[in-house]
Amino acid sequence: MSVLDLVPVRADQSTRDAVSASRSLAQVADRLGFRRYWVAEHHNMPGVAATNPPVLIAMIAAATSRIRVGSGGVMLPNHAPLVVAEQFALLEAAHPGRIDLGIGRAPGTDPLTRYALRDGAGSSGEDPVARFPEYVDDVRLLLSPDGVGMQVGGRLHPLRATPAARSTPDVWLLGSSDYSARLAAERGLPYVFAHHFAGRGTAEALGLYRSAYRPSPEHPEPRTFLTVNAVVADTYAEAQRLALPNQQAMVALRTGSDLFAQRLVEDAEEVGIALEHERLAAAMLRRWVIGDPAAAAAQVRALAATYEVDEVMIHPVAGAHVGTPREASPAREATLELLAHALSD
Repeated sequence: MSVLDLVPVRADQSTRDAVSASRSLAQVADRLGFRRYWVAEHHNMPGVAATNPPVLIAMIAAATSRIRVGSGGVMLPNHAPLVVAEQFALLEAAHPGRIDLGIGRAPGTDPLTRYALRDGAGSSGEDPVARFPEYVDDVRLLLSPDGVGMQVGGRLHPLRATPAARSTPDVWLLGSSDYSARLAAERGLPYVFAHHFAGRGTAEALGLYRSAYRPSPEHPEPRTFLTVNAVVADTYAEAQRLALPNQQAMVALRTGSDLFAQRLVEDAEEVGIALEHERLAAAMLRRWVIGDPAAAAAQVRALAATYEVDEVMIHPVAGAHVGTPREASPAREATLELLAHALSD
C-alpha cells in the first residue's frame, strides 16, 4: 500500500497548519511500512495546499527515513520540462532511491491560473497539453546521466538536469482516461489510474495498458496501481461522519459550485447534502473505501484482486471534529493505522 496526499486545508487551519499535519501523516506512513507517499498538484483552491510538489517532496523526504516520496502528480503542461527535470534530479541526488516523478496531463486548475502558470504560453496558438508526449520524452532524456545534446550555431551543446547524476527518479504516468494508459504502454513506463477521482473506466484503462505494453530496459513488465479515497474508523457510522466534509467538497467541485476550505465534521453535518446532489454524493461514496478496519481491509483486497494491481494507493480523506489540534489530522492518521493493522492480520 501507498499514500496519496492533497494536503487538505480545513476551515480552522492555516496553510502552515495543513503542511504540519501532512508532515506528521507522512511520518506515520513511514513508520507503518507504506511503500510510497505522493503529493498532488492543484492550484488556486481554498481547500488544497498541494500547489508545489517538489517543495513538499523535499520537506517530506527530509522528515522521513525509508518511504519513497513523489508526485501524484506534476501536471507537466503547467511547467517547462527542463525545470521539472532539474527539480527531480536534485531531489534524487539528495534522497537517492527514494524519489518518484509521477506525471499528469491535466492542468489541475482553472483556465486563468493555468495561463498564469505558463506566463501566457498557449495564447499564441501553442497548446501545452497537445505537446504532452513530447514533454514526457524531454523530461526523461534530461534526467538521464548523459542528458541531451542540442545543435546551436553548428556546435553540439550538452544539456543535463544535473551535472553528476548517479541515479534517476522513477517516472510514472498518471491518468483518469485511456490517453495516458496508451502513452505509458507505448513508452514502457509504469502507469497509475486515478480511481479516486474518476471512479469509472478503471478496468478498461488498465486492460488497455497491459495489452498494449511495450517492454523497456527499465521496465520489462507493466507496473500498475490505482488510487482510492478511504476513511477507516472504529465503526462504519463514524467513518461515514468523517467522510462527509470531503464528500461535500467533491460535490462542490463536480457541480461547479463555489469551492471552500474543508468543513469540520460538526459543521458539515449542519449543512448536509443538497437534495438535488444526493444521488451524486451517494455514487461517490460507493467508490470509496469506507468502514471499520475489517470491512475496509476487505474492500482494499477486493480492489487489488479485481483490477490486478501491484499496489493500492490510499488517499485518506477523513475530516476532523471540532476541537482537533490545528496542526494535526488524527482521523487521517487513524485511517492509515487501522487499515495497515487490519491488512497485516
